[in-house]
Amino acid sequence: MKYNTYTLDNGLRIIHLPSDSKVVYCGYQINAGTRDEMPGEEGLAHFCEHVTFKGTERRKAWHILNCLESVGGDLNAYTNKEGTVYYAAILKEHIARAVDLLSDIVFHSVYPQAEIDKEVEVICDEIESYNDSPAELIYDEFENLLFKGSPLGHNILGTAEQVRAFKTEDALRFTKKLYRPDNAIFFAYGDIDFKRLVKLLEKASASLLPEGGSADLQSAVSSNATLKAPCSADCKSAETPTDSSVPSAKSVGLRNNLPVGDIEGQTIVMEKNTHQAHVMIGTRAYDVHDDRRMPLYLLNNILGGPGMNAKLNLALREHNGLVYTVESTMVAYGDTGTWSIYFGCDEHDVKRCLRLVRRELDKLMEKPLSESQLKAAKKQIKGQIGVACDNRENFALDFGKSFLHYGWEKNVDRLYEQVDEITAEQMQAVAKELFDKDRLITLIFK
Repeated sequence: MKYNTYTLDNGLRIIHLPSDSKVVYCGYQINAGTRDEMPGEEGLAHFCEHVTFKGTERRKAWHILNCLESVGGDLNAYTNKEGTVYYAAILKEHIARAVDLLSDIVFHSVYPQAEIDKEVEVICDEIESYNDSPAELIYDEFENLLFKGSPLGHNILGTAEQVRAFKTEDALRFTKKLYRPDNAIFFAYGDIDFKRLVKLLEKASASLLPEGGSADLQSAVSSNATLKAPCSADCKSAETPTDSSVPSAKSVGLRNNLPVGDIEGQTIVMEKNTHQAHVMIGTRAYDVHDDRRMPLYLLNNILGGPGMNAKLNLALREHNGLVYTVESTMVAYGDTGTWSIYFGCDEHDVKRCLRLVRRELDKLMEKPLSESQLKAAKKQIKGQIGVACDNRENFALDFGKSFLHYGWEKNVDRLYEQVDEITAEQMQAVAKELFDKDRLITLIFK
């Protein structure tokens, strides 16, 4: 797995993974997410994602929507806590069209108020739909408990009241600050010539170059060389055993270190008048650079991963018929993380389900996995990784994210090796730290 990378004069980093496929997945990932919103701006990152499609300096909204669709391509976007992504799926012969369109909407959108007035109601409908889904809403309420006082805590969509107050000038202010080439990457996965891709992006972002103009591309390229910008003297490469490293983007938003241990257990019940009870249990966990992240990764998969043989699925569903869905989730941010369990059940079964969950957590705390159990768990998760990587769109988005935030070139073979290096003792130590009942927050919707 050999990536091509290059950095333009304006700071835009480019990463490309060649493949034999005629379909190219490509786009911009921008270091501008929910956690970059200031107080009073909650929901602004997601709002900007929506209205970025509503017109540029040279395109109307219809022209944006029709540009790739007319040749069978697809244009999409999403926002999360740490970033915003605009991406396309396109046949390789239309890569120039995709680069031009994506660059235009990211860097030259004008956010016309007339279009905003229409799109605001679409966003508000999305908010109301979300509020009607307690199984989704509980995740945001839970993170608000974990990260109280931090932008990581509030939900991505914001409130309908807040969204209706956003105007053109709000979108321009947010994007001018954060939608910058030196705060973004362009990723591509497919059968395209990398030197041509660099030239297309140079042309598409020419107006964003600093005074003095573009460097001569050919002077930086040898006939058979991988394009790769050198690390400057003040650049600190992120180190991880999973991936090779290149310079990552400097954060221009809000970042707060939130320690793992700085949290106390509690149980909170919220009256939501739901048909069933929705329950989350969890705590603050490890950031993406923490050595304990990988043991937790395997632990989480054993407990409540996608396999039907996950311990919590066996305990709550298969053996006792108490739930339809039970899962555990871990998220690693640049400076903190989360680990949690979710299940939905009849209200009168909540206590019993909690006891069964507690029993499974205690087992992992009290005794390390046997050699055969550990071997089986590693075999399963490596198989799941392989299957997941076969989804080319998700893989492209994933390696783009790693490159944007951490400067990592995603290396699946190294990930397999790192899974193999996990010990039962490491997993037990993580279980003892995170699964302690005195540091778990329990949130119940009923």
